[in-house]
Formats: sequence, C-alpha cells, structure tokens
Amino acid sequence: MNRHVISILVENHSGVLSRVSGLFSRRGYNIDSLSVGVTEDPRYSRITVAAVGDGGIISQIHKQVEKLIDVLEVTELAPKDSVCRELALIKVAASAAARSEIISIVEIFRANVIDVSPTALTVEMTGHQTKIEAFTQLLAPYGVKEIVRTGLTGIQRGANTLKQEEQEEKDQEEKN
Repeated sequence: MNRHVISILVENHSGVLSRVSGLFSRRGYNIDSLSVGVTEDPRYSRITVAAVGDGGIISQIHKQVEKLIDVLEVTELAPKDSVCRELALIKVAASAAARSEIISIVEIFRANVIDVSPTALTVEMTGHQTKIEAFTQLLAPYGVKEIVRTGLTGIQRGANTLKQEEQEEKDQEEKN
C-alpha cells in the first residue's frame, strides 16, 4: 500500500469539505492528511488529501469524488510531477543552557524560531513529512511539549494547473 496525494478543485461553498471527507468515511477509506484553502480565485478552494491504498482503491476514490456536486477537478499528484510540503509548529522546552543547541538545530534545518519564552521556544518548520519527523526526533531529547501540523499540501510542477480548461473558458465568457 502506497501513500497517494489527491488534489481536488472545488467550488468555495459551505458543506463541500464535509461532503468530500464524508465520502471517504462512508467508503471506509482513511485520510492520513487533509488540508483545504482558497485558491487564487476566491470562488474556488483546493482540497489536498493524502491517503494510503493500492491503485484500485485510489482509482475508486478518484471516481467517487469526481461525482460529487461542487467538485470541478480531481487529480493525483505524482511525486515526480509535483511539490508537496507540510507546515509544523513545534514547541520545545528550552532551558538557558540548551537554547543555543536548539537554535543550531533550527538553523541546520532552515526552520524559524517564531516565539520565545523563558522556558520554551516555538519553531516553525516547512518541508517534506520525513524532514519534519527527522527534525522532531532531534528536538525530542530537549522535551517536545507540543506539535501542530497543517497536513500535506501540494501543487503540480511547471505550468500544469488543476483548473479545467473548460472552466477557464467559462470564466472567460463570464468576463466578456
């Protein structure tokens, strides 16, 4: 079973996310990661779902999601043809003695310290899931207090876009 990333372009209406995620639960598919946000056009949102399954399961998910109202396009983001990232906020215990060591690790991973208190540092880390996990493991001996992750988001490489050509033509006609 491989991990697959599915990118879904939807109308930006209330209830759309509920219908998409509900489809997964009704069919017994587990969602490893889910992120959603408005696109460059406020009429549309993009949902990025990471799920584990074989080719048949992913194909079935793809077909079922395409049938949903307000879904404009569904595509799988192949690793070689896309860029995927995740954001993590990590709060780590930071005594005065350990603070410089933690900051050195932060710099090596190109992360950012975004909050400082007398007993903790909060670090912002963006990258591939494995990079975030490796970073977290290095911080573990200092005492990771809390981790918040956004979930995976991704985009196709190059000039390829998710928006359907038909939808672009329709949008152009509305402008004229």
